[in-house]
Amino acid sequence: MRLLLPILLCFVAPIGNLFAQTVPPRATISGYVREAGSQEALIGVNVYLPGTTTGTTTNTYGFYSLTLPTQDSVRLAYSFVGYESSERTVALRTSKSLNVFLTPGRLLTEVDVKAGRTEEKISETAQMSQIDVPIAQIKKIPAFLGEKDVLKVLQLMPGVQKGSEGQTGIYVRGGGPDQNLIILDEATVYNANHLFGFFSVFNGDALKSVELTKGGFPARYGGRLSSVIELNMKDGNREKLHGEGGIGLIASRLTLEGPFTKNKKGSFLVSGRRTYLDVIAAPLIASASEGKTKAGYYFYDFNAKANYDFGAKDKIYLSGYFGRDRFYAKDNDGGSDVGIGWGNATGTLRWNHLFSQKLFANLSLIYSDYEFKISADNRSADTITTSLRYSSGIRDLSAKLDFDYYLSPRHSLRFGTQTVFHRFTPSAIVVQNASINEFRRDVEAIHAVESGLYAEDTWRPNERWRVNGGMRLSLFSQGAINYLRPEPRLSASYQLRPSLSAKASYATMNQYIHMLSNTGIGLPTDLWVPTTDRVNPQQSRQVAIGLAKDFADDFALGKGFALTVEGYYKTMQNIINYKEGASFLLIDDPTSAERVRWEDNVTAGKGWSYGAEVLFQRKTGRLSGWLGYTLSWTQWQFPELNGGKPFFPRYDRRHDISVVGIYELSKRITLSGTWVYGTGNALTVPVANYWAYGHAPGLQTVYGSNGAQSIIAPLFSYGSQVSEYGQQKNSFRAEPYHRFDVAIQFHKRKKYHERTWEFSLYNAYNRRNPFFYQLESVSQGQNQPTRTALFRYSVFPVVPSFSYNFKF
Repeated sequence: MRLLLPILLCFVAPIGNLFAQTVPPRATISGYVREAGSQEALIGVNVYLPGTTTGTTTNTYGFYSLTLPTQDSVRLAYSFVGYESSERTVALRTSKSLNVFLTPGRLLTEVDVKAGRTEEKISETAQMSQIDVPIAQIKKIPAFLGEKDVLKVLQLMPGVQKGSEGQTGIYVRGGGPDQNLIILDEATVYNANHLFGFFSVFNGDALKSVELTKGGFPARYGGRLSSVIELNMKDGNREKLHGEGGIGLIASRLTLEGPFTKNKKGSFLVSGRRTYLDVIAAPLIASASEGKTKAGYYFYDFNAKANYDFGAKDKIYLSGYFGRDRFYAKDNDGGSDVGIGWGNATGTLRWNHLFSQKLFANLSLIYSDYEFKISADNRSADTITTSLRYSSGIRDLSAKLDFDYYLSPRHSLRFGTQTVFHRFTPSAIVVQNASINEFRRDVEAIHAVESGLYAEDTWRPNERWRVNGGMRLSLFSQGAINYLRPEPRLSASYQLRPSLSAKASYATMNQYIHMLSNTGIGLPTDLWVPTTDRVNPQQSRQVAIGLAKDFADDFALGKGFALTVEGYYKTMQNIINYKEGASFLLIDDPTSAERVRWEDNVTAGKGWSYGAEVLFQRKTGRLSGWLGYTLSWTQWQFPELNGGKPFFPRYDRRHDISVVGIYELSKRITLSGTWVYGTGNALTVPVANYWAYGHAPGLQTVYGSNGAQSIIAPLFSYGSQVSEYGQQKNSFRAEPYHRFDVAIQFHKRKKYHERTWEFSLYNAYNRRNPFFYQLESVSQGQNQPTRTALFRYSVFPVVPSFSYNFKF
């Protein structure tokens, strides 16, 4: 820890020279930008001097600060995607506060954006490899079974690979699902999946913003190798009671928000969603089993948030999420009862304090808990003969302190620290059996502490250069193991000409926790485990270069179009995977005292990924959407897998294309469609099946001249079918994946409410995409030998859906 202060001083020392220089008198204008009609804080609003590159953006809480030379009159512009731009002219002889309210546009059309630019141009920022999608746009994109899902929308972005058919798993630039930091109001969400990965836990009605960073990470982020997915919940309407919801094929949802004080200094939001698959499926299962089986599945979410202003300098926010999945099956005639459940719980308490017009601080206390449980009982009559209980999980308690210091229009500093107390429960199993009475195998909880200290500076040295440089120091302690690692970060852009810039970035990331997965698709059986004395932390280094182009107002397709082209190279060290045949369960002998540590089942290796990405995007206008293309290669290498030779992981895809279009046909009708294409997964499939004989030596009676004798004979029994695999892991390529989805929305607006009917088709042209492959024997007719063939199985044909949505 003694190294922290000198390193930070080296980083910020050059900035101190700025204070020693003689500068003309300056004044600071600061305040909050909120939505008119609700007072919702707006994130990322551009505040700038028209006709110049001088400006800033609002932070996560809508706060901005801009220091300028004193003058009799200054004109400021405020702009944000989906809102009408606004300008203010103020006298700036002394520092002052100015709060601004932006009016949301009725439709994302060209008319709404003629007052000025709607967002900071991508060619004018230092940040690269960062994508945000407006929530309003997400709600218009076709969705599986009508359930709008932010993670599935992010799968449509270049550099992001999807998992299996319908899954929400996210693989960013060659990384696995565990290498994504998913945070909801600053709380980490460890398993973001419902329905075994077909839906995410995030209810779009409760969200204000979603942002994906896949490279060039600012120093304030840490703890994962591949990406940061930051989601922020709405604060709640301070002006009046507002609600929205929807009724779909498998789930319904309702969100309420409004002020809870007459002075409109505070507001609340509550949002709930529940599926009714159990209600639909239960009668069908009972009928099919003639009343012998009761089974079902359901999930639910609950989001809540409250905030209160204690004055101009202090604000309090309290938010939380709670969600659960539950699958159950019961044999009414005895037999077995099975239950599987998992879920997340998060809570965040935040205090904003404004020390001055230039210095903004936020203190957060954060709780996150993820738990997975299995229960299984075998019955004989009314007696339980065998009982199994299995559980695992991870719980975090953390404190986080962040500062935003707006030194000048050329320098914006961010610095802070965070400490997380982890509690891991890799597995705990309890078995009751008539023969062994009761067996317990509780793995002791593992405690660890992870900390980070960071500083970063967004610097504009001149009109052409934009730089974001920073340093993060990460610290991890578990038992006698301690790691202190520096993580340098740098992103820079150079303006080649107006609306065109070249960008480059470098980032080192360390990850001290690991996810053990047999499937790689983020199922609840995946286990979170820490770095130990036998498993080292993961580390990645990533470099990226690219071009960013904003198209002029006279562009043939209209205004608001932007193009980014990026190339990247990433290396990953100490990634882990299961050894061949290993399992997440403790399968040691219950009658034995021998214990098996989870480290015995894994092997550590390395990986590398490189490729190019193209994104042509428009967030506003009557026609909006994007075209994305990814060309990539990913390889892994483990000393104990594939003979130590490199191999392509399952979700390596050479080509990935996504086309998303949204067209406002009129104020009452919205059309949307998506088309995706991807190279098939890399799989290990059997190349042959054969029947094997089992060696079963035993006693055999032999009659001879000496009479009957018992000897040990090498008896063989007819065994089961055995699959033969090739020598190269994942050497088989599945067929390409492609799909077209389409939707139409009918809007009807009245004075006090709005309703929308939506009809959609998932996989509209009924493409039979491969879900898994299996070798099977095929009969060729009478007196003909059977042959073995590889069969492809699909899951979803064309799936129609409809939903009814409302607002009031």
